[in-house]
Formats: sequence, C-alpha cells, structure tokens
Amino acid sequence: MSHNKLMSMEEMAKIAYGKSLDEISAVTPDIERCSTPKDVLEYAEKHKLSIVDVKFTDLMGRWHHFSMPTHFLEESMFEEGLGFDGSSIRAFQDIHESDMILFMDPTTAIVDPAMTIPTLSIVCNINDPITGEPYNKDSRYVAQKAEKYLSDSGIADFSNWGPEAEFFVFDGIRFGYETGGAFFQIESDMASWESGRAHDPRFGANLGYRPEQKRGYFRVPPVDTLQDWRSESIMRMMMAGIDVEVHHGEVASAGQMEIDLKYGPLVSMCDTLQTYKYILKNTAVDHGKTLTFMPKPMFGDNGSGMHCHQSLWKDGKNLFYDADGYAYLSDTAKYYIGGIIKHTPALLALCAPSTNSYKRLVPGYEAPVMMAFSRRNRSACVRIPVYSNSPNSIRIEYRCPDPSANPYLAFAAMLMAGLDGIENKIDPGAPMDRDLFEDEAPEVEQVPGSLNEVLNALETDNDFLLKGGVFTADLIETYIDWKRKNEVDALRLRPHPIEYVMYYDI
Repeated sequence: MSHNKLMSMEEMAKIAYGKSLDEISAVTPDIERCSTPKDVLEYAEKHKLSIVDVKFTDLMGRWHHFSMPTHFLEESMFEEGLGFDGSSIRAFQDIHESDMILFMDPTTAIVDPAMTIPTLSIVCNINDPITGEPYNKDSRYVAQKAEKYLSDSGIADFSNWGPEAEFFVFDGIRFGYETGGAFFQIESDMASWESGRAHDPRFGANLGYRPEQKRGYFRVPPVDTLQDWRSESIMRMMMAGIDVEVHHGEVASAGQMEIDLKYGPLVSMCDTLQTYKYILKNTAVDHGKTLTFMPKPMFGDNGSGMHCHQSLWKDGKNLFYDADGYAYLSDTAKYYIGGIIKHTPALLALCAPSTNSYKRLVPGYEAPVMMAFSRRNRSACVRIPVYSNSPNSIRIEYRCPDPSANPYLAFAAMLMAGLDGIENKIDPGAPMDRDLFEDEAPEVEQVPGSLNEVLNALETDNDFLLKGGVFTADLIETYIDWKRKNEVDALRLRPHPIEYVMYYDI
C-alpha cells in the first residue's frame, strides 16, 4: 500500500481498536462507539485525531464534506449546527435562500478510513435555519421518517436491509463529449478483450489469465487479480465498523466485483452504504485504479445491480416467516411483495435512477425485468432466497435497484411501497418458478424501459410515498424536474456514436 496517501492499515487498527493487525480476530471486533457529543470529543482526544470531517448527502445520493481542526470542535456545535451554502449543492436551494445548517449525528462518528491525517468522520442531517425544521430535501431525514412511519404503524418495530452493491474496478478510464466528437475507453488488465495484447506493463509478456466475457464469477487467482485488493478493502471497512460477510468476483469481465454487508436497520445501512462506496473508491485510487458503481459501463457483458434484501421485525420475530407458506413466506411478506410489484414503475425512478440503469434492465438476459416474484428465479424482480429455511433468514430480495441510487431515498421508497401492500393486502399474484423468457411462458408485465418512463410513473403514482409526510410533494417534484432536465434531456439531445455506425451512410 502507498503509505503517503492513506493512513496505514496498522495505524488505523491502532486507532480504531487499540490493537495491532495481528491482534484483530477474523470476526469483526466492536469498535468504540459514540452516543453523545461529549463521547465524540473524548474519542477524538483519546485517539489524537487532528481533523473533523463532516459529511452529508445531496438529493441524488452524492456525499459532500468540509473539515475543521479538532480543537475547534465543541459540544455546542451539535446543538447550534454548522452553516453551509445550499445553493451550491445540486437540487437544493436557490441563491436567495442559500443558507443551510448541518447537525452532526454523534452515533456516526468513526475514524475516517481514507485519510493520511488522523481524521474523525461524522455524518450530518440538514436543517432550515429560518424555520429551524429539518430540511425536506434531506434524503437522510426522509429515511428517518420512513423508519418512524413503520414503528408508528404498529405493523413492525423495525426493518432489516442487506444491499448487494456491485461495481467495476478498472485500471483506467477515458471519456469525453464535445460538439465534434464523443468517446469512452476502458482500461482493464482483467478484460477479455486484452487477450491479444502484445505487451503486459507488469510482466512484459502477456500471461493470458483473464476471465472470458460473462465468465468472471467466483474465479480464483491468477484470473482474479483483485483478491488482495478486496481483502484490503474489507479490512478498512471493518476498521470503520462495517460488518462484512463475503467478497468475490462477479460475472462480467474487466473487474466486476461484489462485497456483501451484514444486514442492519434502514438508516444505519444507508450510512454504511455511503461509507462503503467512499472506502472502495479511495482504496482503488490508492492502488492506481478507478472504481465505478455505474450500472452498465460496457456493452455485451453483465451490468451492476444492487439487490436489496429486506424484512420486517416485531417483538424479536421475523414477520416474513411462515413455516407453512410458499418459500416459508408469511401473508405479511406476500402483501409486502404485492406493494413492491404494484409500485415498481414508480419505485424505479428512485431505485434505478439513471439513464444508464435501463441499459442493464433489458429483457431476455439475467436482468430482473419481470414484475413477478419467485424463489430462486433471478429474472423476477422479487426473489426469495432459499439458502436457509431458518426463521431469521427468510427475506425478500428486490433485484431491480442498482448502486446509482441514493440509498436513503431508495430504501425509504421500497419500505413505503411494501407497507402500502400490507395495509391494502395487495396480492402479488402466483409465484413464477420457471424461465419467464420461454416461448410458452405466461404473460408477465415487464418493468419500464427508460428513465423518462419511470419518472412519468413516479409523477402519477406517489401517494404511497406521501403517507405520514415521509416524502413531500416538493421533494418529488424537485427530483423529477432535475432528473428530466439534467439527465433525460442530456442524453436525448445528443447524438450517440452508434448512430454514426447505423445512419451515417443513409
């Protein structure tokens, strides 16, 4: 590892655990957690942290931050807040109402896993300084309201979430779009198309160990050249308090990967997913690589999804379990699925929210485009994993989302759709345990095929999101308007290189 970029693994271990790497067990140890502002100050002083870095999420899911010396941090700041310019953040405030306030959440304080200088990282909520109320476009606040709506409903005490955010690790990337030309170029030593290379920069000769197209899943080294890189990444995650279950290579060539996290409550898992992305990108850069959560970065191979495992719990029991049900599913789980399937066209505006998402969600492949549910069937948008029949393991897996989503909005929306299904006893229909792309397969509705279509669906189907004030009409309107102007139109108005192939000589 390049020690001049990131804090060394040994240094991080000492700060996070007070132990050396050799003393860290295979099971994630409990790192020191803060509950109050006083805890945060004591933690920073105890571990000699020099910088405090405050982070918040914009409406589209991107982290932003600023920093201060630790000696400026006071308990009063947790009550008074920290000001910032909301007009400089996309889809937030206009210039005449730019002032906003961040409130640090002491429970999120960790040692920043990507900094050389020992740094305290802390996640914030956003408030309006005039009204003193939480900001209605703060996506983390939306997720918090969704959790409260669930508990207030009496249906369940809390929900558990386990996202599987896939990604690609490339050796380099070049792209550009100008009036006179457009291009992208992926550089990857793990790409199938590099088999004809005459010279390898690492070894001189081309050694030829690369996964074939669509043959990257679970390959061992030397084909899987990123084993140690993933192991280093999960060590950093563990040092940030993230509980990692497994890591492996995914199906696509060119370095598609997956690292699975242990399930957790909704807001906590959204915070974790933001940290997960942050750690992975910075660890990639430290190794001279680049990492993308773009759903479909290349043609002809698998894209990256974010399959979302979810379940509801009450009085310590999994409400989705029934020993006598199909795939051990309870009626509550089936109604929850019914709500997810019914609202999928609108949900996708938040769960698969990029124009690129619909180059992954294409019928006829493994992509989950069928609006049905099934155990094991990966073409259905809701799958019931059958690895275990333990009551605690029964859950649903919604397969349409991808990692371009803002997790706070996506998870909150999925929960609200599922709860709408339970409240209205929405029937998901019969399970589909067959290949839904066969000629004689039953007719099953498919997901919409573009970002514009799902934005239209969200515009007409959003009452389920507005319940309990979880989402607001203003947030939804702002989100749709921004996506149409800045993403749908951006693609719609520009010629695509493939159009030159198809139409130049007409």
